[in-house]
Amino acid sequence: MPDNVLKRYDELVDVIQEARYRYYVLSDPFLSDQQFDTLFAELQEIEKEHPFLIRSDSPSQQVGPPLSGAFAPYRHFSPMQSLDNVFSREELNDYFIRVMQKVGQSEIEYVCEPKIDGVAINLIYRNGVLETAVTRGNGITGEVVTLQAKTIANIAKRLNVKKEMALIEIRGEVYFPLKEFQEMNATRIANGEPAFMNPRNAASGALRQKDPSVTAERPLRFLAHSLGGVYRETEGGNFSEVHQEFFTLHSDFLSWATKENFSVPQPAETVTDFAGAWGVLEKFTAERHDFPYEIDGVVLKVNDLSLHDKLGSTARAPRWAIAYKIPPVEKETKLLQIEVNVGRTGKVTPYAILEPVELSGVVITRATLHNEAQIHLKDIRVGDQVLVRRAGDVIPEIIKSVAEYRTTPFALWQMPRNCPFCNELLIKPFAEVNYYCENIDCPNRIIESLVHFCSKTAMDIDTLGEKTVVMLNEMGILANVADIYRLEDYKSRLELLEGWGPKRVENLLTAISASKQKPLEKLLVALNIRHVGPGAAQELAANFLSLDALCKAGKEDLCLLEGIGEKIADSLVSWLANEKNRSLTEELIRYGLRTDTDLVSSGGDDKPLAGKTFVITGALAAISRESLKTRLENMGAKVTNSVSKNTTALIVGQDPGGKLEKARQLNIDIIEEEALAALFDGSL
Repeated sequence: MPDNVLKRYDELVDVIQEARYRYYVLSDPFLSDQQFDTLFAELQEIEKEHPFLIRSDSPSQQVGPPLSGAFAPYRHFSPMQSLDNVFSREELNDYFIRVMQKVGQSEIEYVCEPKIDGVAINLIYRNGVLETAVTRGNGITGEVVTLQAKTIANIAKRLNVKKEMALIEIRGEVYFPLKEFQEMNATRIANGEPAFMNPRNAASGALRQKDPSVTAERPLRFLAHSLGGVYRETEGGNFSEVHQEFFTLHSDFLSWATKENFSVPQPAETVTDFAGAWGVLEKFTAERHDFPYEIDGVVLKVNDLSLHDKLGSTARAPRWAIAYKIPPVEKETKLLQIEVNVGRTGKVTPYAILEPVELSGVVITRATLHNEAQIHLKDIRVGDQVLVRRAGDVIPEIIKSVAEYRTTPFALWQMPRNCPFCNELLIKPFAEVNYYCENIDCPNRIIESLVHFCSKTAMDIDTLGEKTVVMLNEMGILANVADIYRLEDYKSRLELLEGWGPKRVENLLTAISASKQKPLEKLLVALNIRHVGPGAAQELAANFLSLDALCKAGKEDLCLLEGIGEKIADSLVSWLANEKNRSLTEELIRYGLRTDTDLVSSGGDDKPLAGKTFVITGALAAISRESLKTRLENMGAKVTNSVSKNTTALIVGQDPGGKLEKARQLNIDIIEEEALAALFDGSL
């Protein structure tokens, strides 16, 4: 055997072991999923060709890294293994053939489930009560995280089990919901803090907090995907496994877990042949960004539990299951240049020009870099190899630079001193991480402002999209938002445009006319006032009721409102004090735009819910959260986003988040959706 093979094998073992430790224990991976999978496949290929080389510490013989020592160890009742992976149609077909040959039958039922990218955990219930929660660890011994797990709202604390089920193990994944993850990272970025690399790392870091109250602050969720075992207690306090007395099929377990209020992989589809399985894989791959959590593959499990023992397992993985890995949403490429864009509020956002790279079937050439602080925190430099991520409809972003490839000392990037569109000096306000172009006549600000004004979250003029806005701006007939309401003067000119005509122009003018009836809160969002988003706009409209009253308010009046801090108050007062902005609003009023609201101030003492504060969590079946919020506010209540000691009650829908556990800790009243009628009629 050549010396270079042995050398390469030792290198792979060391690198993969380090990668496992960084990934599982430190939640700080230095390899992308694709890099790790490639190295692991190379290791397995060497071991297949030279089996005498296999070391006892080889990653192929282990499930996870050594225990961190931060938590108490706990030995699993049955090994908590990992899964072997396949990456192609051919490899999956080979797996089907191996299973058929092993069990001696041609038709075998499989359950196909989305493979969530989370943190593996084992929940142990004794006599129906959650006794211990354990990480997977090395597969034999994990670490106790019971107090941390109990802060996760959808982990059941008690089960309805039969007497014979003295002990039951439920296995699954702790994860960070994508929507909440994106919101959290946006907040961290706005505060100049480092963003988390991905939801899995954020979940792992939260679960490994020594202080459970810190874990409780993160909206972690749990997905139950497997039965670890069911045990009957025997004389002498020992346990014997009896799961096949209660569950014949894996799908039986999923149905039972659902009845016990666990979240389970959805959809879970049953197939009996390779063609059916491949169809499900293609479907899940196409829909991967529609899930509320990250998936990195599809798991296929033999449904008949009696076949599991017959198929057995390797040192690290069962033979009755396999994971098909979906092509990654992360890849490496080269950072060619960093440029900046100026948005509607003047905020300057840097973005990356990349060497083209294909991600999830899309060729990526640009990626957001958020702000200068994030670039420096991630030590990203022009010329670097960088790891790029694309998840769902989120704009691609650079996760990190791969500094190991940096062969020359590339210069640290700095924000330009002047706006690239109008050459005005860029300003960085005190205590903010963002730079701004303060010139309201900046040509790029004008375009961005017009596009935003017409967007669905603002005035909802859907016939005025970005391309049309740019075209009309270049024609010289759309220079500011007031010009939108003068477009009727150009009706005959618009009808002559290529691809237009009387019908399209009429639709445009009808949409513009309809936008005049949008309430004050929509207008406030549309006006591009820095820091005033939909939430702040609703609070302002509900309390001042008219634009005239809002214009007369001082900073002190604004700061008294829920969710309106000094930053928003200063921005609003400054915007209203600007002569051009006041002239613009007066012009819009002359064109007939509405400046009042349907919202009712929450401050009326004669309202039935005056002085009460509510928080809403979970999915509601009979009413939308926005409609419920409006109804509560019309009855005098305040509706906030976070639970505190000042909260009157938490209104709970299906699948509630971490707010439920926090409300219980603070002894705050819980109102189920079924009880809302009693709340509204005053009998609650």
